[in-house]
Parts: sequence; C-alpha cells; structure tokens
Amino acid sequence: MLILGIESTCDETAASIVLDGRTILSNVIASQIPLHSPYGGVYPELASRSHINSLTPVIELAISEAKIKKSQIDLISVAKGPGLIGSLLIGLNAAKALSLAWQKPFVGVNHVEAHLYASMMGQKDPIFPSLGVVLSGGHTFLVFMEEMGSYKLLGSTADDAIGEAFDKVAVMLGLPYPGGPAIEKLAKLGDPTKYSFKPGSIKGRPLDFSFSGLKTNVYYLIHGQNGSKTRDLTDSDKADIAASFQNTAFADVIKKCRMAAEEHGCQAVYLGGGVSNNQRLRELFSENLKFLPLFWPPFGLSLDNAAMIAGLGYHVYHRNGKMGDPLDLEPETRIPLAK
Repeated sequence: MLILGIESTCDETAASIVLDGRTILSNVIASQIPLHSPYGGVYPELASRSHINSLTPVIELAISEAKIKKSQIDLISVAKGPGLIGSLLIGLNAAKALSLAWQKPFVGVNHVEAHLYASMMGQKDPIFPSLGVVLSGGHTFLVFMEEMGSYKLLGSTADDAIGEAFDKVAVMLGLPYPGGPAIEKLAKLGDPTKYSFKPGSIKGRPLDFSFSGLKTNVYYLIHGQNGSKTRDLTDSDKADIAASFQNTAFADVIKKCRMAAEEHGCQAVYLGGGVSNNQRLRELFSENLKFLPLFWPPFGLSLDNAAMIAGLGYHVYHRNGKMGDPLDLEPETRIPLAK
C-alpha cells in the first residue's frame, strides 16, 4: 500500500510517500524558519499563508522523488491535530480535495502519536509494554504504551513545553530561532554546574513537568528578582547559563522517565519530537536508562515531517477496518493521546 502523508500542523509544510507504513520512498519538508526567525517564534498567520503557497509543490515533489504516479497512491494520511488551527485547515482541506479528486480514502491522524511512531517506523515488531516520550516545541508528555494505539497518560507539562522553554531562554540569551539547536551548541562550551537552577514540580503529580519556573530562574539571573536590572553577559556567562539550563531541564526529564519506566514495568523506551534530536539528551538517557532498550527517531524524523504521518496512517486505516474518514472531519487544535 502506497500512502501519501501530509503534515502542516505548525511551521513545516511536508509531504511523503511511504510503502506499507515503514519504507520511506520520499520525505519532502519546506521549512519556514527564515520566515519566523525575526519574531523568535512561530507567527501563526504567516505560517498558514506559507502552507498555502508551499503545499502543492511539496506534494508534487514528494510524488516525483518517490518515482510513482498519482494513480498508484492508495491512501492519503494527514495530521488532523493538534496544532495551529489555520495551519491544520490547509493540510486537512488539501487531503480532502485530493481524496475527492483521486477517489482515494483519507485518514486524519494524531500528530503527537506520529512522533512516537517515528521511532518505531523501522521495526517490524515494536516492544511492548513500553514508555513513550514526546519532547518538542509544543508537547511534553509520558505515556504507557500497551500496544500501538493503546496509551495511558502518565505525565505532561502544566505550562510550557520543553522546546518552548528552550526557545524562550534562547531569546533571553540573544540566540537565534529555533532556540533548541542554538542552546545545545552553546551549552557545549559552558559549565552545566555553574548555576543551581531548579526544575518545576507539581504537588501530588510526580510525573508531571513544569518548565515555566525554570525559565523564570534564568530571567531573574539575567534581570534581577524584580526584573529591573540587565546583567551584561559575557560569552562565557551565556555558555554557562545555557549549559546549566539544559542540564537542569534534561535531568528532570531523565528522572521522571526512569521513575515511570520502573513503576510500570516498561520493556523499552520510544522517544519522539524535535528535542529528542539533542545529542546531550541522548547521552544522558544512555547513561541513566541503560537497563532498557532506547529507540530514537532516525535522522529527519525527529522534527515535524510527513513520513511519520504516512506511516501511522497505514496503521490507523487498518485499525479502522480499512475505512477512511468522512469529508466532514474537522481539525482539532488539542487531541488527548490517551483518553
């Protein structure tokens, strides 16, 4: 089965052709980073307009690179959410239009479930039960996975997603957008023990996250407790702050992942989301969860992409009894992965 995947949940316009849910024949991504860099984050209206201009050429390129004909496509899979409403509408309506024009079924899939699937995509038999971990600019959560499609929420963020916190701290340090890669690069030059930042905690919810307070710790260090001062930071100061912030955030993630895996008898850990591309995070996981096999998304599948959407769509289609979704399917800006 050949699946066309379409991804437009935020600021990446992407299309992919995947065979039988696992073999990637093409994976095209049009990045909007230059468009949003002046704002230090995603400008939703500009993101939507860019999707309109980019989506058709991206789909055509994905089909061309896969060396197939449009008539060979068996299924269209599209991210129905969560995400920005304007961006979601572009991708979902495009999938509906192609479904009508080509007389092919389409399915809407959960974007964050697709992030988890990205690290399973190359496996014929994923290991269950397992711990699923999504760390990105819009999402931070832990789920217990009994099997594909069966999830129990263990922990999530009460405020900022971890990637969002990285972006905001990067702005404080005068670093470019996106902040995650910039902080990772700078942190390599700093002392991760220089500043004693504290991770947030939620009373009675030991597996939940809170990164807002950690971000505020950095702000107070730079601007003082009442925010009235501005400390002149040297390059060395910035590197130490970046390293200390990153170390504190990741130590909190590692601690809670280990706790969740041990409490629930997980046999493996599957990770997804853009932050999972951070090499220091991968090192810390390998050092602290060495008793479990760890599965990371391959290069190109950690950030938003359409290959994971197409791959998951194959399974959702079969899970639904080989039935596509109706044309009145609506986008959802928030979708709980575990209900």
